[in-house]
Amino acid sequence: MDIFLQQIINGLVLGSMYALVALGYTMVYGIIGLINFAHGEVLMVGALSSWTVVTLLAESGLPGWLIMLLSLICAIVICAALNFTIEKAAYRPLRNAPRLAPLITAMGMSLLLQTLAMIIWKPNPKPYPLLLPTDPIPIGGAVISVTQCLILGVTVSVLAALMYLVNKTKLGRAMRATAENPRVAALMGVRPDVVISATFIIGAALAAVAGVMWAANYGTVQHSMGFLPGLKAFTAAVLGGIGNLAGAVVGGVLLGLVEAIGAGYLGELTGGVLGSHYADIFAFVALILVLTLRPQGLLGERVADRA
Repeated sequence: MDIFLQQIINGLVLGSMYALVALGYTMVYGIIGLINFAHGEVLMVGALSSWTVVTLLAESGLPGWLIMLLSLICAIVICAALNFTIEKAAYRPLRNAPRLAPLITAMGMSLLLQTLAMIIWKPNPKPYPLLLPTDPIPIGGAVISVTQCLILGVTVSVLAALMYLVNKTKLGRAMRATAENPRVAALMGVRPDVVISATFIIGAALAAVAGVMWAANYGTVQHSMGFLPGLKAFTAAVLGGIGNLAGAVVGGVLLGLVEAIGAGYLGELTGGVLGSHYADIFAFVALILVLTLRPQGLLGERVADRA
């Protein structure tokens, strides 16, 4: 039972990080119907930018939490500027092109960012310093760290802030109007280009937060670290119902739980044939089942195809 509780905690933490990235996917898709496959690389840039700031401030004598906060702010600024540039230079000219063109462009941008990061930060993995207290907090027979508590708290806070932004603010109304019909929204005084850029910036900020949390939790960063979390987060967004904010969080948490519990018990279930490194099987089997039984995702709404 202690092992099961520990895997639940690990799954909630992992799912929370997936959810932060999935929110960026689902926001962009909800506004312009684009899957930004470079989003995982934005997470990677955020983590590496944070590592750079942490390394520079390591001998400053500042408390660890303040160094992490400063590195997080720098990562958010860098990722926001990067995603704004990507949207303006790579995606905006293709907004009215066939859907295959921006999809290929997004995949190309992902590879480009990985290559640039490898050139700037070198390809070798780098240890991310421990900035927060490492004493474990006991919960029943399991333990949780301060970093993991922070990840859970940040995810809940971000979801609440996003729901308020989308439903209660002027920018949120503009987002909903642009998602419904950009041309009509423009006639009503909304500036779709500004709204879309703001959406990319918000998504980049979420990816930067996820990148810093990922680095702090696992203690290492490198140029290829964003690919698999980005793919898993996209899976989580589809699982919960892409275009639905709450669905992205639910999908991320469920995916994290499935992966963590699968990693803990996969060896026993298969008689030792498959180890914990095959845990991805459970995540994608769950996705296949959901898409087969409920193609719109768990919280998505079925939308009739337009003629």
